[in-house]
Amino acid sequence: MAEIIQKDGTWTFDGDAVRIVPGRDKGVGLLRQTLGEVLVPLRALAGISYEPGRKAGRLRLRLRDGADPLLQVTGGRLPEASDPYRLTVEPDRGGVAEYFVDEVRSALLLDQVDAGPADSYLLPGPALPITVGAGDGTVAFDGDRVSLEWSWSAEEAKKSGGAREFRVADLRSVEWAPSRGLEHGWIRFALAGAPVQSAPPKYDPYTVELFGFKKDPLMALVAAAVAVRMPHPAAPEPGPQTGAKSGAKSGAQPALGSAPAAEGHDTLLRRLRELGELHQAGILTAEEFSTAKAAILGRF
Repeated sequence: MAEIIQKDGTWTFDGDAVRIVPGRDKGVGLLRQTLGEVLVPLRALAGISYEPGRKAGRLRLRLRDGADPLLQVTGGRLPEASDPYRLTVEPDRGGVAEYFVDEVRSALLLDQVDAGPADSYLLPGPALPITVGAGDGTVAFDGDRVSLEWSWSAEEAKKSGGAREFRVADLRSVEWAPSRGLEHGWIRFALAGAPVQSAPPKYDPYTVELFGFKKDPLMALVAAAVAVRMPHPAAPEPGPQTGAKSGAKSGAQPALGSAPAAEGHDTLLRRLRELGELHQAGILTAEEFSTAKAAILGRF
């Protein structure tokens, strides 16, 4: 068990997941406060780092590409204050942060977690129902239906058509973009069958335009809540259909016998060798090596 408690929040690691609880410090953005507690399973992690600083350090989790719907829809464009996977660390707690990093890295090595892209979401996304009012409209989502209502600041082209409602099953995509300088942001819903080239956000009846105010990042939570209920962009295409009929036709039979067991045996032996190398390199202590070795031997 490893834990670090700061004004910015509390991170706890139990060997299987990192639990992130946002703090109440003024530097904690509204998105992090609204998102609340996040549980990141070990298999969703690509890495962790600690960056010391004279005034404050930074503890950062790096998630596998495609593992988190929030990071998927924001594409690295979240402001620092809104990033749930960053923790500000006071200078005198640097040692605790380094210990936390070592514990997570050791677990990643022991479990041989694949740091490559994920083809399915490994985090559940924001809690539902969710309603956010920002820019020229309000978006509400209950897990199935999305509704858009327009504020007084919306263009007449939007307001004249009234509120919009549609189901997740009707969507082709959902996109979020932050405001940058004089350029407004937006959250855009593209319906299946609609033209790819949509109207500008100001006039698009399926887009809420964002003006760069405090609540804008909350629209990213809406986008994430919708995206996690849509097909993952990296999901493998369905392969050729196979079944009993095709198997009978070709004379193929399901593989039986000792081959799968032998493959599992070889995998366990390889993991034992890797554990020994980690122990010899000083990455694992004698106690950690003995515990991990016993766990692997128990699977033979």
